[in-house]
Amino acid sequence: MTIFSQMLPLVAQNDYIYGTVKDTKGEEIIGAELFWKGTTNGALSFMDGSFELDRMANHDTLVVRYLGYKADTIDVRMVVLPLDIVLREEAVELQNVDVTVKGPATVTSRFTAIQTQKLTGDELCRAACCNLSESFETNASVDVAYSDAATGAKQIKMLGLSGIYVQLLTENAPGVRGLAQNFGMEYIPGAWMESIQVSKGTASVINGYEATTGQINIEYLKPRTADKLAVNAVFNQMVGGEINLSGAADINDKLSTGVLAHYKGMFLEHDANNDGFKDLPTMNEVNVMNRWYYKNGDYSSQYYVRGLYDRRDAGTMNKFHGTDRAYEIEMKAWRVEGLVKQGYVFDKDKGTSIGLILSGSYHNINNDYGYFRNYNGGQGNLNFNGIFQTNFNDENKLSAGLSVNYDDYKELLTDSRIDLLKDGRLNMNRWEVTPGIFAEYSYKYKEMLSILVGIRGDYSSRYGFFATPRFNIRYAPAEWVAIRGSVGLGYRSPNLLTDYAFVLPSSREIIVKDNLKQEQAMNAGVSLSFFIPISNRELQITGDYYYTHFMECAVVDMDSDPHQVIFSNLNGGRAYSHNLQVEASMEILKGWTMTLAYRWSDVKTTINGQLREKPLTSRFKGLITTSYTTPRKHWQFDFTTQFNGGGRMPDPGEARLWENEYKWYPQLMAQVTRYFRIWSIYLGAENMTNFTIKNPIIAADQPYSRNFDASMPWGPIDGWKIYIGFRLALER
Repeated sequence: MTIFSQMLPLVAQNDYIYGTVKDTKGEEIIGAELFWKGTTNGALSFMDGSFELDRMANHDTLVVRYLGYKADTIDVRMVVLPLDIVLREEAVELQNVDVTVKGPATVTSRFTAIQTQKLTGDELCRAACCNLSESFETNASVDVAYSDAATGAKQIKMLGLSGIYVQLLTENAPGVRGLAQNFGMEYIPGAWMESIQVSKGTASVINGYEATTGQINIEYLKPRTADKLAVNAVFNQMVGGEINLSGAADINDKLSTGVLAHYKGMFLEHDANNDGFKDLPTMNEVNVMNRWYYKNGDYSSQYYVRGLYDRRDAGTMNKFHGTDRAYEIEMKAWRVEGLVKQGYVFDKDKGTSIGLILSGSYHNINNDYGYFRNYNGGQGNLNFNGIFQTNFNDENKLSAGLSVNYDDYKELLTDSRIDLLKDGRLNMNRWEVTPGIFAEYSYKYKEMLSILVGIRGDYSSRYGFFATPRFNIRYAPAEWVAIRGSVGLGYRSPNLLTDYAFVLPSSREIIVKDNLKQEQAMNAGVSLSFFIPISNRELQITGDYYYTHFMECAVVDMDSDPHQVIFSNLNGGRAYSHNLQVEASMEILKGWTMTLAYRWSDVKTTINGQLREKPLTSRFKGLITTSYTTPRKHWQFDFTTQFNGGGRMPDPGEARLWENEYKWYPQLMAQVTRYFRIWSIYLGAENMTNFTIKNPIIAADQPYSRNFDASMPWGPIDGWKIYIGFRLALER
């Protein structure tokens, strides 16, 4: 497998048996069975025909079979990875037979040094999954919540820390960052995603220096493997919904193209808690992508261009417009981006190849908060990553290369209420260019040991030179147990107005004490995984602990004064996160899977000279999620329960406008899907307990008073949501 073929971190390559299964026409075969001869241990091929299969000691013969094709056996002792398996059609007469195959919805990589989970298309279909921000409802490692109580923006958290410390990539190029941070996850439709890869802790240095608590990479639908035509539409009881269209075609045997289109609208106002503010904004969003794939011998290339326009109206209900209570929030955004990937294989036997990734984007925002406050921002980004890879032998591999990232920000916050903003203006115009070089070495000893060592050096035009060392190891003393460890550094340039945009819909005075320094943190973690056979099935139990220690970070002080937010550097203080998680999953009966998980977090920061628990951070999370598919996959039933722990609120001051703490709360989600030959229909509900915060907006009836504050939501703002949708796919 070349770098270009998947553009995944090197650690994910050549550590186990992998490849693709196709027919004689070159079409990928979905759901082919692969297993070691004489055993029941195996796997199924994914949507793109690819497969990943754990090696077994003393077993070298791989059996591959699929209904309607002649079975094949392969001796893997002398093969070169990746395996290109071709099955030949076999004349079989079938009458009134339905054949259905269901692969794993979430795949946990067993042989990689980095702890990684892959959420497949099946997992994404277990809930409404209208966009990336809703894709983690059944995942214990990633939390998603509203960042403020007025605009509908959402943020993720991993290892107890904000999503700004997670490196979010799209096809291993910079994705959601900078100005896209606020609504960027909503700009990635669920129907566009082929899979999501989630890794915890320090990630590969190949993709940059920004991953502090983890990395999330989204793979879009590919022109060579996507359906000829696919339609997905979903609507909810709030008179809102979305529609997604995708299509793909082969121009010839070397060139393919695909189109992805998305529209989302919310048309009616809703105010379930009667505070005068819309629970969610009314909106219109249009999102279109065109991508191309070309392959000729050892040369491959991919291209895509994408355009987006988003208009949202939040704030008070229309009935208050023109009155003293009117607090209208108008948000407009548009974005254009493009990606180019080039790859060439020099030596297939050694896996020697070169890959080039070039991406560029421009993101523009214009937001009005009430009559007085306006934020106008634009960000241009260019990123280049060149990677060379070679395998010295089956055990030793090397990747090396260079990268350049360029950011140009134009940001201006104005507020005519001078006392809330110094001189009424906060200008954050800046640019930063960061060239870097990197090298990563991978070593593997049989199935027992995997080591990944990486180092990169970068020079920032704003912060100077910095080095990013990272180390990952996996040790398996037996087939049923694996131990992983990781340690490394992560860096990021703070973006005050976009990282902390949740404070803008408030009357808090914004004070910036220091010129914010580059954020730097060390992350270390250890995990222990057990694979326990029970009645021809397997119980997987994983426990992990991660510690994140900040040497420097931006401190957001909402405690010293309930009418202020103060930004400063750490200035010798402490900031850290302890995160412990235990997860167990198993197919209990054929077609019935269940996952149980519990996570505990301890996150503290020095605020105004005192080490305190970070506000609005839940102390624990529990998860129970289960799925049942009938034997012939006519029906699928999914049910998820979350238990979200309590936490600390920012200090309310003498006025005592809110409580010091918030309590834990449950959330229930369910979905029923009925499958037909080329289409399916599904009905689901979210927040079935109808739990909402009683007063998510402080002083909502006086939006221009000193007490007005919509920056502190700690739970759901909107209640029950019932949705219905359908999916249709015409295969190629």
